[in-house]
Amino acid sequence: MDIVDRDGLTEREFLERYQVGDYERPSVAADMVIFTVTDTEEDNYRKLPDKELRILLIRRGGHPFLGKWALPGGFVRPDETTEQAAARELREETGVHDVYLEQLYTFSDIGRDPRTWVMSCSYMALINSDQLKLKAGDDAAEAAWFKVTYRLLRERKDMTGDGHVKTWEYELKLSAGEDELMAVVERKVTVKRSSTETAYAIVTNEGLAFDHAKIIAYAIERLRGKVNYTDLALHLMPELFTLTELQMVYEVILDKELLKAAFRRKVTDLVAETDHYTENAGHRPSRLYRRNWEET
Repeated sequence: MDIVDRDGLTEREFLERYQVGDYERPSVAADMVIFTVTDTEEDNYRKLPDKELRILLIRRGGHPFLGKWALPGGFVRPDETTEQAAARELREETGVHDVYLEQLYTFSDIGRDPRTWVMSCSYMALINSDQLKLKAGDDAAEAAWFKVTYRLLRERKDMTGDGHVKTWEYELKLSAGEDELMAVVERKVTVKRSSTETAYAIVTNEGLAFDHAKIIAYAIERLRGKVNYTDLALHLMPELFTLTELQMVYEVILDKELLKAAFRRKVTDLVAETDHYTENAGHRPSRLYRRNWEET
C-alpha cells in the first residue's frame, strides 16, 4: 500500500501535481580560482629564479562588468553537476584536465550578481605551469595570469557579552603587465558560547567583477591552510624538481621564508629521491625528486 501524505496524496500523485514555478529558483554558476606557480625572469643564470603565485583571470567581453577582470566560470547546465561544470570551464579556459580540483564554498549573498539571483559554487584548481595552454572562453575578451599577493593589513578583537569578534583586513593585489587590481577583504569571526560564525566582506575593490575578490581571498586562505598539513603544493610541481624549488613554492604560497632543515623534515615523506640531477643550471648539480605516490 502506498504511503499518503496529509493531503491524501501518494508520492506519484504529489509529483504529478507539483508546480515548479511556486518557488523562485536561482541560477547556479561554477567559478574557478585556478592557481599556478611560475618562475620570474632572472638575468643571473647562476641564481635560481624566484617563484610567483598566479591566478587566471578573464577580461569580461559583455555586460555586466564589461571590461572588468573576473574569475573564469559559467552557468551550470541542466545535465551536469557543479563539479562537472567546473571541470568543463577549466578545460575550456586552460586546455587542461585531470588536475587537482576542490570545491571551496557556495557564495550566495543577495545582489552579488546584478542580472538575477545567482549563486556561485566556487572551486580551486592547481596546475603545474608546464601544462598551461591559455585561451579565453566565448564570453571573455582575453585571459591572463595575474601575480597575486595577499597580506594582512590590520587585525582587532572586540569583546561581546557572550564571546568576542575577531576581525582581519587583508590587501589583495593582482598584477599582469600594465593591469593592476586591488581589493581589501575583511574576514570576521564571531565566537559565542555555543557557536562560531565566519563572514567575508569586500571593503574596497578596484577592477574585479562581481564578488570575486572575496572568492579569491577565500581560496588563498584555503590553499595556505592545507599546504601546512597535506601534499597540496606538489600538485603545482613538475614531474621532477629539486627540494629547493619545492621550498620556494611553499614560501610563495605562505608568503614567508622557511628554515631549510625544518622544511626538509616536513616533506621527507612526501617526496622520493630519483637518480636524476639538474643539468646546465650554472651551479653544482642538485638531485631531483618526485612526488612520493606511496604516501599520497
